[in-house]
Amino acid sequence: MKRFLLLHLSLLIGAAIWLPCLHLLFRADPRDYRAEGEPPQITRAIAARHIALWQDTDFKEHELAQMRAVNAEWDFMGRTYLVLSLANMACREPDKEADYLDVVDRIIADTLRLEEEKGLFHFLMSYARGAPFVVQPPRSLFLDGEIALMMAARRLVKENPDYKPLMDERIATMVARMEESPVLAAESYPNECWIFCNTVAIAAIKLSDILDGPRHPDFIERWLDVTKREMLDPETGLLYASYDVAGVPLQGPEGSSIWMAAHCLQLVDEEFAQDQYQRAKKELARSVLGFGYAREWPPSYIGPADVDSGPVVAGISTASSGLAFMGASAFGDTDYLQRLLTSLRFAGFPVETDGRLMFCASNQVGDAVVLYAAVLGPLWEKARLLEEKGS
Repeated sequence: MKRFLLLHLSLLIGAAIWLPCLHLLFRADPRDYRAEGEPPQITRAIAARHIALWQDTDFKEHELAQMRAVNAEWDFMGRTYLVLSLANMACREPDKEADYLDVVDRIIADTLRLEEEKGLFHFLMSYARGAPFVVQPPRSLFLDGEIALMMAARRLVKENPDYKPLMDERIATMVARMEESPVLAAESYPNECWIFCNTVAIAAIKLSDILDGPRHPDFIERWLDVTKREMLDPETGLLYASYDVAGVPLQGPEGSSIWMAAHCLQLVDEEFAQDQYQRAKKELARSVLGFGYAREWPPSYIGPADVDSGPVVAGISTASSGLAFMGASAFGDTDYLQRLLTSLRFAGFPVETDGRLMFCASNQVGDAVVLYAAVLGPLWEKARLLEEKGS
């Protein structure tokens, strides 16, 4: 018995000493991932794998098919985050602009082709067919907003006149459908308006005004006003994740929506964006023994889960934790970013082959979000400078 007790006491003492130090073995320096100028080598390696994917048809089809088997949205979102990443990298590395924009154009062209050939539901989850859209004819702001944002990002780096009429049409459609709602929100799924998609749409509309002249400033101001009045959870002050066309909340705040929403709001209301980030960090950001992660819901939330949230264990969400990288990076929160990166090095299982880095615990969209977190900044800054110049 004495030997048994001594053994277990030794294990407990060892754990007490070593567990608090474990994170030091994986501790990451944010400067190894994110730099002000050209991307660091690790970030280049993540980008290299994504670029290779779009240069090898078989490789692309294999990777995207794996994601689509779980969630068709991930295929679409992976495209968006990669386009945004490469647009920022083109701003950071002007000598490689043409190479990055070539991949961007391939992604946009392929996305538009699939939308035209396979229709509205190709990039949506199956339940989109379960009920009619309230606003007819059926369209998804999820698709319209992100496609418009992709084209806007490409045009911000270097104008492509082919995209302007396509973007104008999509922006006009989004605004018209948002006007059908008393809270200026459009559906992503039948009678479901998501704050993720509506803030992406507002960012795209704002970039359209910067690129082609201010046509929607009143609409953006009205959207901000009604969103601040009607769409904030009274318990946390965070934006609701989803609501119906009439503005009735469907789901409370969630991490897989709010980090991106706050980032998009930076283009239209920096103070509101900062407020939402700080509230999200208070409610969702957590750290244990030097490892950072994010909850999907605030502790006060009681409600159902959804497939967007991905795996959630004890409130810890892989989707929220992944998108928290982007939030921490966008708002200059280096302490939280370092803790998240430490977790990524520990639990993401990074593998580099032939100069291409992937995280085995992730997938294409997850890696694209990490890449975007590492390189974001120049595109939003360019938009601000163009706006100031225009005014």
